[in-house]
Amino acid sequence: MSLFDIYRNLDVFITGHTGFKGAWLALWLSELGARVHGFSLDPPTRPNLFDEAHVRERLASHHLGDVRDYDSLANAIRSVKPEIVLHLAAQALVRKSYHHPRETYETNVMGTVNLLESIRGVNSVRVCEVVTSDKCYDNKEWVYPYRESEPMGGADPYSNSKGCAELVVSAYRRSFFPPENIKSHGVSLSSARAGNVIGGGDWAEDRIIPDCIRALSKKESIPVRNPNAIRPWQHVLEPISGYLHLVAMQLSRPVEFADAWNFGPTTTGHLTVQEVVEEVIRCWGEGKWNVVASAAPAVSARTGSFHEATFLKLDIAKAVSCLCWRPVHTASEAMSETVKWYREQYLQSNRFSAQKMCLEQIQTYTNLAAQRRIAWADGSMK
Repeated sequence: MSLFDIYRNLDVFITGHTGFKGAWLALWLSELGARVHGFSLDPPTRPNLFDEAHVRERLASHHLGDVRDYDSLANAIRSVKPEIVLHLAAQALVRKSYHHPRETYETNVMGTVNLLESIRGVNSVRVCEVVTSDKCYDNKEWVYPYRESEPMGGADPYSNSKGCAELVVSAYRRSFFPPENIKSHGVSLSSARAGNVIGGGDWAEDRIIPDCIRALSKKESIPVRNPNAIRPWQHVLEPISGYLHLVAMQLSRPVEFADAWNFGPTTTGHLTVQEVVEEVIRCWGEGKWNVVASAAPAVSARTGSFHEATFLKLDIAKAVSCLCWRPVHTASEAMSETVKWYREQYLQSNRFSAQKMCLEQIQTYTNLAAQRRIAWADGSMK
């Protein structure tokens, strides 16, 4: 059985579907035949992928709301009665978390609590997957990758809030959704941790690819704060394929896969910011970059001391060996697909269809996965 056979006619509830990753996920699920229901704030940027790709027209229902509002969230879930819940809604920016720490914790921690409390109130949910971040780990600046068993932590409010969200999921799994008692509560609860994602349609501030594209399209030099920082870069479709594959495995084997999982690139996908910028310039065809001073908040009791990790790598051995999941794209392919999306938009202007480009890239990615004999794409899922 392949991934394509599993989601057809299932009701899938996504929080954060108006965000960059959520919009890609909603498009892919709709292509798989799922009835996709979204709950989110308005899109976080202008422009944004949700509007540009006309994602709303692919949804079974669209609920505007804040995950900090328990009643609104719980009412939406009760009205949909989903079988699958994917929780992506978050305050997702490290630097913003210094300016708005309370909002960050309320959204990322209490939003997760509200989501899990909401699904306790319905009988339809079979699988819930909470998406957090690679930054949930207590980063010791180790040069080796972090495994799922490493301690949670984080030096900044965003990273720390994601570590807290993971602890919330763990507590709810042990207290209310223990896998060994699946017959009594019926919910397989997992969490998914992914690294820095790239892909077309991201216009967020303070992210390296959008910064590159904004500069290149204006024929300006790309500003780079920390060229030596190492991150686990991957195309947005990589973690999404992991999320979808994990849910599929939870549906068939809910006890075994109710756990925490890393989805990241191979070791060749751990690149410095400088390597990423230079690859983007190569794919674009021209451009230059320069190092700029960090615009971090000043060190004070009011704003806090800004911290930016230098080393951060994920160990994906568990997903590879237990889920039979692995990345499809090489780092070069991921950069090429990302830049192609933006370059087509830049060149075609008013003739460009963001939805068409996204769906074409999903198909290309799926075909490549099948060619490379990856379990979810070639029909060999257990």
